Amino acid sequence: MKQRWIDYVALISGSLIFAIGINYFAIPNMLSEGGVIGLSIIAHYVFNWSTAVASLVLNLVLILVGYKFLDKKAFVYTLITTVFMSIFLQLTVNWGVQFSNDTFLAALFAGVFVGGGLGIIFRVGGTSGGTTILARLMSQLLGWSVGKSILVIDIAVILLSVYVIGKEKAMYTLVAVYVGAIVIDKIVDGADDRKAVMIISNHQEVIRQELLTTMGRGVTILDGRGGYTLEKKDILYLIINQSELVHLRRILQHIDEEAYVTVNNVQEIFKRGFKQEIAKKHYPRSR
Repeated sequence: MKQRWIDYVALISGSLIFAIGINYFAIPNMLSEGGVIGLSIIAHYVFNWSTAVASLVLNLVLILVGYKFLDKKAFVYTLITTVFMSIFLQLTVNWGVQFSNDTFLAALFAGVFVGGGLGIIFRVGGTSGGTTILARLMSQLLGWSVGKSILVIDIAVILLSVYVIGKEKAMYTLVAVYVGAIVIDKIVDGADDRKAVMIISNHQEVIRQELLTTMGRGVTILDGRGGYTLEKKDILYLIINQSELVHLRRILQHIDEEAYVTVNNVQEIFKRGFKQEIAKKHYPRSR
């Protein structure tokens, strides 16, 4: 329950940072964005519609259409994010001022704030709503990957914005989106560094069962022998994320404080399915 409330705080905080990036840096400098928020900004420029309302309506429609693509947790987190993004987009209206003759600087900061907000949201397993769902629908209908679908959607929205904000501003928007993507990766992948763990314990079976049931991680059992006694020992080997290391420590402290454990950084893993498993925890980078 405590972790759930921490997640809620992260979702709300990320939504506020995202809204500041849009209302303080993007809109005052006539920049746009990709995805649903980009369409909302274009509607604001053309029809003077509220970005908050347009974003909320578009996201809710897409969520209702594609809710089957989200599990219960992701659905709840997405609703929370969608609602609070719209609330903060409304509350932060007119916060920003145009940067004097420096649209490039505004694009950089828009990317940092939008990417920072989304990165926090993705890190706890949330999504920004509509674009992710639309990308999954396209994946089902066209056979594209979700990542490719998101890229196509973002490019299409930015190309559409050319007719409203002009080529130069659209190019600055691409800078903001690119910077945002880098920031998102830094925040999300920073919590996703992989660790190789080897555990030697006299209670390895209990530890193995606990790892399988509470962490949901596969474990490999290696045959080993003590160098002095030549006694046979089973060695548990598994790959986990940085964020799971704390959970592993708690398990070992509870079962066997005398366990011998080594933890090493993993540069890369060549195994089909592992990165897909990681991806399930952090939804695609979409706006």
